[in-house]
Amino acid sequence: MDFVSNLLNALPGAVAQGLIWGLMAIGVYITYKVLDLADLTVDGTMSMGGAVCVMLMMNGANVWVAMLCAFIAGMLAGAVTGILHTGMGIPAILAGILTQLALYSINLRILGNKANQGINPDKYDLLVSLRNVKEVSIANPILVAAIFTVVLIALLYWFFGTSLGCGIRATGANPDMSRAQGINVNFNKILGLMLSNGLVALASALYAQYQGFADVNAGRGAIVIGLAAVIIGEVVFSRIFRNFALKLLAVALGAIIYYLVIQIVLTLGMNSNDLKMLSAIVVAVFLAVPYWKGKYWNKSGKKGEAKNA
Repeated sequence: MDFVSNLLNALPGAVAQGLIWGLMAIGVYITYKVLDLADLTVDGTMSMGGAVCVMLMMNGANVWVAMLCAFIAGMLAGAVTGILHTGMGIPAILAGILTQLALYSINLRILGNKANQGINPDKYDLLVSLRNVKEVSIANPILVAAIFTVVLIALLYWFFGTSLGCGIRATGANPDMSRAQGINVNFNKILGLMLSNGLVALASALYAQYQGFADVNAGRGAIVIGLAAVIIGEVVFSRIFRNFALKLLAVALGAIIYYLVIQIVLTLGMNSNDLKMLSAIVVAVFLAVPYWKGKYWNKSGKKGEAKNA
């Protein structure tokens, strides 16, 4: 009974975190699935967005202005990665690592050379706050994050239906053919990376408000959580979610599932220091599921069909 009550008590927080990180995972989806690029910049931008948002609000900026600036800062970080990759011929994964390393120092400067900076919800008008997670009101972070998710998916669905968005999708699907059709592949890669990291920074701004502080290490391992959400969403919902908007929704739901799993394991008594290892195991298992399915389950199904024939 203690396990059930403790789990139910922790579920609202897990769902709220899952929704916020789901926004970040949608950004990862754009590079990982749409552009077909491995971008590690997100570990830096997941810290950067929160740092920019918190410091601007502490200096008198409106929360919406602070979040817009966080989004722009993330886009600039993505642009740097894109230029390193397309303009200097550096592989995308290495370009992301280089930008991520530089962002650590930049984020420290933004935070005033401090590892973290708290923001008091009593003194500032935050959009989301952990203290409201169990309230039945419009201030509940679950509701706010859900609204952000729906609006973001609608905007992305519209954008990727435009000629510019279709160009990005074509670039990821087949860059050589896209180039032969006169599409500026390098520009689309940079634009996709900017959009992806802008969304990650926006999620970071929400997450910093939710937890009440910005931390220079907030993005450490973020790419693992993002990939976990993408893979879980794809494995669980791929058969029923085929529309692009629904695929984005699957990513958000994947993040919620990920945090629910984490919460269940923590409630069972797992040491929180082992979370990174658990995250790696979860991602590895869900990455292996499609491979196991194709290698063993489909083969057994075909053999059964052959015997029946």
